[in-house]
Amino acid sequence: MSTECFSSTFCSESLRSCPQMARVCIFAVTLLWGCLASSSYHTAVAPPEDLQITDPGLLGSLDIEWKPPLNVQTFNTCTIKYKFEYRNAGDRDWKVIFTRKLKFRVGFDLSRTAEAKVQTLLKGPCTNDVEVQSEWIHTTFQVPLQGKLESEVKDFHCIYHDWEYLRCTWQPGLLAPRGARYGLYYWYEGLDRAEQCDDYIQDRGINVGCTVQNLSQAEYKDLTICVNGSAAATLLRPLYVTVRLQNLAKPSPPEGLAVSMSDSEELRVAWSPPGRETPAQCLEYELQLAEDRGNTKAAWVSVSTQMETAFTIPRANQSRVSCVRVRGRTNIFCADQGFWSEWTQECFSVSRKEDKQLFILVPVILSFSCSLIVFMLIGQCKKRSSAGKPLPSSMGC
Repeated sequence: MSTECFSSTFCSESLRSCPQMARVCIFAVTLLWGCLASSSYHTAVAPPEDLQITDPGLLGSLDIEWKPPLNVQTFNTCTIKYKFEYRNAGDRDWKVIFTRKLKFRVGFDLSRTAEAKVQTLLKGPCTNDVEVQSEWIHTTFQVPLQGKLESEVKDFHCIYHDWEYLRCTWQPGLLAPRGARYGLYYWYEGLDRAEQCDDYIQDRGINVGCTVQNLSQAEYKDLTICVNGSAAATLLRPLYVTVRLQNLAKPSPPEGLAVSMSDSEELRVAWSPPGRETPAQCLEYELQLAEDRGNTKAAWVSVSTQMETAFTIPRANQSRVSCVRVRGRTNIFCADQGFWSEWTQECFSVSRKEDKQLFILVPVILSFSCSLIVFMLIGQCKKRSSAGKPLPSSMGC
């Protein structure tokens, strides 16, 4: 007996015997039909076709595209979308995108296998406004990696100095032979092709670093870097790295550090942001204070981390003489991380109020004493002149 026939017969008998049982029966039949309808929609939705990953030569930015399912024309009353997920092999989580597009360019670490998958999502009147999902389709991509892992450059490190230029350094790989030649290539969204460094740093004729200028258009974008190498008889493994410039920024030290003592003996410290291209609103500062302890070397103590360019130290937190220094870095509103600048080199010693009064009093006393001596000499000269005695030349009158 079919499901429909069984449901009709059972409900008819229940309706005659017990009205309450009839209501339960009707609910059960409705639920059963809903499940059957949902199942039929799910099996009717085909996945996308021909999922492909291609490498346009942009150092890790790969193109991923697919085609619509074959039966897409039969769902004119529904909205078709796609759930697209991708990751590198070994990553725990997938990155997810919901879209109606059929092509994406996304970044991968080319030293590992790229994985991608996509499914069809269908919703609208043709599914009774229930979202229906197709099966997944998968694909992978792997750049053939040459050379052994130990031949890859090591100690790779980059700093974005003053938001003006990027300097990257490295050391030859453990298995790299003498005379290996290294080149750095980079790409970010907006460039038509990967660019090669034209300002290398060398050590005994070997490229061990690179300085890249004019990267302001790459800020807040993925900057992909490849350091490749070649040798006469050895294949060298390339290094692929993706960075964000703002997270590598290192500013110059703050400028114009000035320390003064107020009438209430509060120590006021003020400075200015470094010049160059570092955005002033993107900086935070750390202020440290050292107290004079005679022959004992003073220890530096952090007293503030702030975005303002001035700080007041109360009298209770001072010794007789204080030494102050400041450094800066990119704050959390402009970057996820960054490098601290060097400390300001000046070390200011600030005297208390009584020392200032003594410093003023000493010149006054000296001036008064000199004036008194001059008047005495003049009086002596007049007395001798009135007596008719010749004046000694040593008196200077």
